[in-house]
Amino acid sequence: MDDLDKYIKTRKKKSPKFAENFDKGYEQFKIGVILKQARLEAGFTQEQVAEKLHTKKSAISRVENHAEDIRLSTLVNYAQAVGKNLRFEVA
Repeated sequence: MDDLDKYIKTRKKKSPKFAENFDKGYEQFKIGVILKQARLEAGFTQEQVAEKLHTKKSAISRVENHAEDIRLSTLVNYAQAVGKNLRFEVA
């Protein structure tokens, strides 16, 4: 465990509010990272994905960098645009 992980673990123990907000924000952050990674693996630029989705590059950037409250249909369309399938798991 590195120093950042130790810090986060300590803060979570001390502050339930921090823990709740951190976990929610981290999950949203991961969604954007996964989408960006899928785009890069497919060899597409943000402009190319935007063109496929009939939108602007700035909209793709927002999806990748601010994935909070993203619509399910947007996730499905983005995944299809980069040649991927979307899978969900409820655990």
